[in-house]
Formats: sequence, structure tokens, C-alpha cells
Amino acid sequence: MAALACGLACQYANAALTIEIIGGGAKQIPVAIAPLGKEGVLKESVTAIVQADLARSGMFKLVDAASVNPVPTEPNQLNYGDWQSKGAEAIAIGSVSDNGDGSATIRVRLMDVLRKQQLAGVSHVVKPNQIRLAGHKIADVIYEKLTGDKGVFATRIAYILKQGKRYELQVADADGFNAQTVLASSEPIISPAWSADGAKLAYVSFEQKKPIVYSHVLATGQRRVVSASKGSNSAPAWSPDGSRLAVVLTKDGLSQIYGMNADGSGLTRLTNSSGIDTEPEFSPDGSRIVFTSDRGGSPQIYMMSSSGGDVRRVTFDCDYCVSPRFSPDGKNLTFVKRESGKFQVAVMDLASGVTTIVSDTAADESPSFAPNGKIILYATEVGRRGVLAAASSDGRVKQRLRVQSGDIREPAWSPAFQ
Repeated sequence: MAALACGLACQYANAALTIEIIGGGAKQIPVAIAPLGKEGVLKESVTAIVQADLARSGMFKLVDAASVNPVPTEPNQLNYGDWQSKGAEAIAIGSVSDNGDGSATIRVRLMDVLRKQQLAGVSHVVKPNQIRLAGHKIADVIYEKLTGDKGVFATRIAYILKQGKRYELQVADADGFNAQTVLASSEPIISPAWSADGAKLAYVSFEQKKPIVYSHVLATGQRRVVSASKGSNSAPAWSPDGSRLAVVLTKDGLSQIYGMNADGSGLTRLTNSSGIDTEPEFSPDGSRIVFTSDRGGSPQIYMMSSSGGDVRRVTFDCDYCVSPRFSPDGKNLTFVKRESGKFQVAVMDLASGVTTIVSDTAADESPSFAPNGKIILYATEVGRRGVLAAASSDGRVKQRLRVQSGDIREPAWSPAFQ
């Protein structure tokens, strides 16, 4: 059997990512995350998960809270003067209680040390397999309260892992933990794309000895062929409402972009150029599609209406610009730009056309924005191995995510989950 499809409950992978953080935000907010009271009832430390999430964002300076004795768990136990002297502007405190039925309740308060008032309070009833998600959600609340931007720690990432001759489509938490294999095959798998509700992945599998586009329901593992036309079927992209897909087909000759209903019906041709048109993506409002084309003599980024037509070129200051992806607010594009022989991740402000290089590596590919638009996930090479990397949209903070073995490629950041 060439491929094995799974739901997310199917298979945990043994390829946890380790994360290296480089750089920091222009202003790091000093925050203390106090060890939660009675946290020993949990199999895993929520305190450590929250601390790691905030640290890797590069936006926070963690103030030591572990050496304080006794550790405060309630607001009336806080000596605000002590925490001010430690430099903390905010502190998270709380405790865990065993509910006696296999679940536990995690309660956390975020306190403003300077104003001596509560900024947020959260409570989660969790089973053992929900501890990490609860920690990520708590980190999201702290991130949003202190920065004003939505946190993305509770989101997920999809990517392709190649180990030997085996290809795996994996989905993991945004920090690389809980990696699960969605599809395994001895033939290549490429181009994973999230539906806007995060329930499905579209991708291209070569398991039938040719590139075919599939739509895969993550919760059940059920999948269907949505495009198996003559020639190549590639580069699927979902419309924001999930009702349509854009795909690249060669059934009429050169690679051109087509639109179809999400079940594969209603095929319509959207581009009709003399060049290769590929890598489509819908704008967040669904009105436009951005794509790569060499119709002008070199790979450049173009934009058109989502029904085809009204095509205009977007990039002009490079001889090679590919793999465009919109920011969640539709105001920026990220893409790969070749400059001085390096393939690097760039961000363009669409209103001004100003482009900024945000990566410091040289073989970057497949960039995609986090749901809050503040981080860009992409693939690159370190030591001749494919690794995942992330950079803040201003390029100040960078991360490397490595697996113990194998090459990882073609990452895609999930939407925010409700």
C-alpha cells in the first residue's frame, strides 16, 4: 500500500522538534510566571509550557519566580513591592486542583504589578492529554493582554517530514510538540494547505505515480480526490469560506491556475497565459488570488481577481520572487526573494510596495504567516538538512525548529482555532 491516511488520533510521531531562539523584540516585557500551586498532580508542568511559549516569542523577559518562598498562588499573597524590585511588570499566579475523576482544574490570574490589579483570569478543566493545549491557551491570554496582539501558541503547523524513502505529512502544535502523522507514503507528498476552519488539509500525493490533489478531514482521516486531471495536479489553495479550491493543472499544456468547488466539481480556468502560472493563494476576503508566473520572462508575483482577469504584476525589484502568501489582514505579502544568490523570506507592504528581508538564511522556501500576522514560518536548510524556521514579521526574532532526524519541508501555519 503506497499511502496510509490517518485521523489525528491515529499516530503520534517520534520526531519532536527542538527550538532555538535567536534575537528578541525591540522591547521585551518583563513578566514573572510563578510555579502553579500543587502542580505536581499533573503529569506535565503547565508553568514550564507557558514560560517556554512566552520565551520563544522573543517579546518577553522572564523574571525569576522559582526562587521565591513561599510562591504566591493568590492575589492577597503578593508582595507587589518585591516583584517591582525584581523588575516584573506583570506576574502570573495560580494553582491546580485534582478533581478526583481523572481531570484537574487549572486556575491562573495575570496581575499588573505596577497597578496592583488583575488583568485576566482563566480556568481550564483538563484531562491528561489536554495539559499542553491548556498551557498554550494560558500563554495566549498572557500574550494578548500584555502585547495587544492575539497569541498563536494554541495553533498548529503542518509540514512534510522525509526520513529515508518515507514521506510523512505531519501536524504538530505550534511549538513542535505532539507531532502526529496524517499521511505516510513511500511516494512524495507536497503542498499542504489548511482550510480556513482548520478542519481539513488539501495536499498533493504521488501515491498513484502522478500528482493528485486530495482533501483530508483531520478529525476522521477521511479523504477524497478532488483533482486527478490528465497531467499534473498541484498547489491547492482554499477559498476563505472553504467552498472553493484553486489548483494548478497542466491538462491543457503549461501549468495554469483553475478554480473548482471544494468537492472537485465546477472546474473553471482562471489564467490563460503563455508562461507557467502556479502557487495560487486567495486573499483573506476572497476577492483576489496572488500567484507566481514567469509570463514576463522571470518568476514574479502577480495578482488577479478570484474569478480570473484583472491581472497585475506585484514584484518589480527582483529577478526571482516566488511563493506568495497573504498576511491575515491582507495588507502584506510574504514570499521568497532571490538576492545576491540567496533565497530569503521577504515581506511586502502592499500599499507602499516596500519590501523587507526578514530571514538570515540562504535557502528559504514556503513562507506562511501565523494567524496573528506577527510571525512567518518557513523551511530552510541548515547543515544540508531541511529544518523549519520562523521569523517575526519585522525580522527581529528568529527561531529554528529541528527534528532529531530527517528533512522537514513545506510548512503551513494553521488558522486560529475557536
